[in-house]
Amino acid sequence: MTDIKKDHSVGAGTGAVAGAVTGAVAGTAVGGPIGTVVGGVIGAVVGSKAGDSIAEAVNPTEYTTHFQNTYQSTPYYSAGREWNDYEPAYKYGYDTYGQHRGQRFEDVEDTLERNWDSTRANSRLAWSEAKGAVKDGWHYVERAMPGDADRDGR
Repeated sequence: MTDIKKDHSVGAGTGAVAGAVTGAVAGTAVGGPIGTVVGGVIGAVVGSKAGDSIAEAVNPTEYTTHFQNTYQSTPYYSAGREWNDYEPAYKYGYDTYGQHRGQRFEDVEDTLERNWDSTRANSRLAWSEAKGAVKDGWHYVERAMPGDADRDGR
């Protein structure tokens, strides 16, 4: 499998997982256990498409490498924190952009904050520390996607 094909597979898979989780949560609220299953399946399909289109515009490997090489020089970097603390925040920015595509970061920030604890993996960052990395990751993807919020003057 070529690196490009692998990156698209990673992007589609990431989108599918994020979409499935979002769909399952929405389905539970609307239709109980059956809604959870249906919402998860629909969310996975939609998320996979979004993840693949994002992977076409932003190579996930290059995205990760960029931030791994620059996170310590950002204004939000906290001394003593490591890449393992910041990586989940950047991944969260990448993953959630596709779920909220077309919206501004500030408009979904409350939702992102509410879900940070359940998605942060082994990161030691509280939302107040992770927010800058999540936002940077979000805007990195947004700048690469034609016609999205940053290009519309919003």
